[in-house]
Amino acid sequence: MHTLTDAGEARLDSFLEDVGALLGDKRRKASFATYALGLLSEGERKSAEPIAARAVGKAAEVEAAHQRLLHFLARSSWNDRAVRRLAARYALKFMAAEQPIEACIIDDTGFLKQGTHSVGVQRQYTGSAGKIANCQLGVSLSLATRSDHLPVDFELYLPTSWTDVPARRAEARIPEDVVFKTKPELALSMLKRAHEDNLPLGVVLADSAYGNSAEFRLGLHRLGLQYSVGVAANSKVFEVHDVVNRGGHGIDLRKLASKLDAKGKFQRFTWRTGTRGELSARFAMRRVTPCAKQDNELQERSTLWLLIEWRDGEADPANYYFSSLPPDSTLDELVRITTQRWRTERAYEDLKGELGLDHFEGRSFRGWHHHISVVLSCYAFVVAERHRVFPLTSSRPHRPRALRGAA
Repeated sequence: MHTLTDAGEARLDSFLEDVGALLGDKRRKASFATYALGLLSEGERKSAEPIAARAVGKAAEVEAAHQRLLHFLARSSWNDRAVRRLAARYALKFMAAEQPIEACIIDDTGFLKQGTHSVGVQRQYTGSAGKIANCQLGVSLSLATRSDHLPVDFELYLPTSWTDVPARRAEARIPEDVVFKTKPELALSMLKRAHEDNLPLGVVLADSAYGNSAEFRLGLHRLGLQYSVGVAANSKVFEVHDVVNRGGHGIDLRKLASKLDAKGKFQRFTWRTGTRGELSARFAMRRVTPCAKQDNELQERSTLWLLIEWRDGEADPANYYFSSLPPDSTLDELVRITTQRWRTERAYEDLKGELGLDHFEGRSFRGWHHHISVVLSCYAFVVAERHRVFPLTSSRPHRPRALRGAA
């Protein structure tokens, strides 16, 4: 557990002052600081009531402090985008000074819930639990260097069971301009915001829940972003150079993988990712054109790399990716960039285990997003501190930790 020095505490105070300047009200500023310090503390539960109890100390004052935090989260009108942008820039100043941003990673995580009243909750699949569960789903955008990872934005996925039911919209105070969006549409919204805010965006990485969408890939192309995104095994492609006429017959990815395997095109790579230690698999690459009916703009520019990952002991490849990296890219480059997506799992562990990402107990749309903004701000501060105290030239812990001296 990292303890803040006096200089570190001064930096935290300065950071909270900078955030506070965006909030426009001294009460919001005080509540943001109280909530942030509670998230950064060693407290086991990091929802509003225990944070309030730790902050005031006196039992008679806890309820009033609790109500102030609830109002700050659920009712107070402040700009999440501005706060998240400031926090991202604060951490990126240190990250990018050591290594360039190589990737922006799209992923989603579940927030397990009981009952039916938390905004966005329903029974749906979440990779966090590896099954269908009663949960909310948050779609995230993270920026990554070769050695570090910074979540900078989140959007709550709202199923039609929420967006299309007036009573539920009213209960959760969902703004009128918020309509149903698919997860790929939410991801594109975040990427557009990051682009407008001049955040450094690298190669977009995402799994097949996003990459299967031709509209998503077209959106990335229109933003001028390269990508390496998962696609389903039953996708069909034309092999470039083998098929001159696009009216010819496509081949599905499983058959193409077997064809490349028979030709000895797979090479072994080992990389380190998440909590699973060293991972090894065989990879192959091939220039292809997707067969799916697409909009003309995408179709004219859709010659891509296909990257295939085949793990030991498995009958079929585990993953297929469409990548828009340059035609002269090497297999080593494609594998190194694409496998960075798995690091998001570690970031989610840190956000939930250390900073209470999934501890929010409110039910409103605004409250969820305000909570996320404070969590992302805390994470950004911890990342910046880690780079200050443990630069890449020295040995430093990988994971952000709660700050003992912060509360």
